[in-house]
Amino acid sequence: MESVLSTISGPQDLKSLPAEQWQPLADEIREFIIHYVSQSGGHLAASLGVVELTMALHMVFDSPVDRIIWDVGHQAYAHKILTGRRDRFHTNRQYQGLSGFPTPNESQFDSFGVGHASTSISAGYGMVCARDLVGGNYHVIAVIGDGAMTGGLAFEGLNNAGASGKNFLVILNDNRMSISQNVGALSKYFTYLITDPRFNRLKRDVWNLTGKLPKGEEIRRAVQQVDAGLKAMLTPGLLFERLGFRYIGPVDGHDLDLMVKVLRQIKDLKGPLFLHVITKKGKGYRFAEENATKFHGVGSFETTTGKSNGTKKGVSYSDVFGKALCRLARRNKSIVAITAAMADGTGLVHMQEQFPDRFFDVGIAEGHAVTMAAGLASQGFRPVVAIYSTFLQRAYDHVIHDVALQNLPVVFALDRGGLVGADGPTHHGSFDLSYLRHVPNMVVMAPRSGVELEDMLTTALSYQGGPVAIRYPRGNTELSPQNRSSRTIPIGKSEWIRQGSDGVILAVGRMVETALKAAERLAQEGLEVAVVNARFVKPLDEALLMELTEKFPRWITVEDNVVQGGFGSAVLEFLADFAPKGTQVLRLGLPDYFVPHGDEAQLFRDLGLDDQGLVLAARDMFPAAKKIIPVDFRMIGRVRNHAAVANGNRASHNGKSARK
Repeated sequence: MESVLSTISGPQDLKSLPAEQWQPLADEIREFIIHYVSQSGGHLAASLGVVELTMALHMVFDSPVDRIIWDVGHQAYAHKILTGRRDRFHTNRQYQGLSGFPTPNESQFDSFGVGHASTSISAGYGMVCARDLVGGNYHVIAVIGDGAMTGGLAFEGLNNAGASGKNFLVILNDNRMSISQNVGALSKYFTYLITDPRFNRLKRDVWNLTGKLPKGEEIRRAVQQVDAGLKAMLTPGLLFERLGFRYIGPVDGHDLDLMVKVLRQIKDLKGPLFLHVITKKGKGYRFAEENATKFHGVGSFETTTGKSNGTKKGVSYSDVFGKALCRLARRNKSIVAITAAMADGTGLVHMQEQFPDRFFDVGIAEGHAVTMAAGLASQGFRPVVAIYSTFLQRAYDHVIHDVALQNLPVVFALDRGGLVGADGPTHHGSFDLSYLRHVPNMVVMAPRSGVELEDMLTTALSYQGGPVAIRYPRGNTELSPQNRSSRTIPIGKSEWIRQGSDGVILAVGRMVETALKAAERLAQEGLEVAVVNARFVKPLDEALLMELTEKFPRWITVEDNVVQGGFGSAVLEFLADFAPKGTQVLRLGLPDYFVPHGDEAQLFRDLGLDDQGLVLAARDMFPAAKKIIPVDFRMIGRVRNHAAVANGNRASHNGKSARK
């Protein structure tokens, strides 16, 4: 018997599907998602929870003419499968395959690119305004999860859109168990009532009539109070009503028949509408239902047991950070930890378990997290804010205005610095070294290993001079030696880790190990290249840099940050201001475009940032190499495409340095 899913090539096929095949299709979609995510990983629980909602949206609305915006995008797998990408879904999050998030350049059905939370309402309202400016007649629907609703941007969008009175549908996908009891007979009846066209016509007629009666305005106010009182008693939607939206729900998001009926009834209602849908995260897969956090984002796993496939050597940087912070917090009661809805992902789950009174999860509100940390620091505490590098971008003004300007001792633990692999450009931590190093009072560090991360965290929490940022990568590192005590590192002090005579590579963060591997390979060819672990992007080790100018006329800097404004640029600025003329620097780093998703090792190879890429760059850069092995100029061209070369005496800079 042919599967129902195999007959669906797009939303039009879905619209003609007999009702008796709706639920079998939903079941097949879930099985399909589980099968492929179990093989290659991905965001599982959220997408399983919105299968019926996704089907109902495409049955009732006319995408892509009608715009559907998925926030945050973790919940969009069923949407991709139903919009012509089923046959490519096996490439999801794979190199040169489908993106794990909605991406307009991938499909016309993806109305807006979404990788960060809380953006859908603002983006949707922008589309609403664009539609009305040109006299369009399509629907705009923003689907936002309850987690994303903790972001302030969501409420900024609601406030603006609700006050406008424009036609706009916001759907809250709510998978919190605490309000599931609201999905009952009374709530269902009330939802039917307030969405029924006959009720709405009657309500409009009564409203018009009362306006013509003596003391009509007083009667209207009384009717409004009764209406609001009923809604406050029967539904949790009064807040959204006050923001200018007409609240509808809660609705059982897994009752497909009900979802279709409700969407059809509200489709042509005027003004801002807020539909509250209750779903179960991980629906249809027992292990994901029981532990939605674990199955939010997963690698490959065994479907029958839910257990992850394979084991990785070492321990994650996040875990090293979280455990090290707990050790320090035991000795220092002023240490507190803050995260923006990422306790597990950042390793702060250890603080949450061991020091619950000193752990704060503020929801998806990075700006608030940073300013809250500033408030804590102003009162004598030592806050550590653990946020993914890409998410701290959202709080940039708070970092400058609330922390750095007041020189408060806040520690920023930037997880997922550099490339992160399958999550792609929305999650790559490509810019942090650049956007932090030019902030006054800020110290910026990057460890080469988990051991060095422990030392840097100890250093940061003992530093009294102002804010400190420590950026470290996604992935695993070696286990720390047992009973090892962390130590402080002199601020701004780099480290020689390999001596050489033919040239020098200055590396930062995880690129140090890559530089060491390249230097070992070059040594086998007769080229002796020194390697320096920079450790600090700000302040630079100026004494060491001056020493290097006396030993080496040509340098290579390497970082997993954009070349523009990063560590290499800092080195060039120093040379332009202080060093003797003639030092040449080849800067290697991330290119001036958004790096796509894919296997990390593959991405580093393509960018010339693996050890082979560094070997090729060194052969080209250091004259001694040209006497040893012929240069493959095709490969050098590949490296140069992702590098910047400048002469220290010609490096451009604005103004004179304040240093004497």
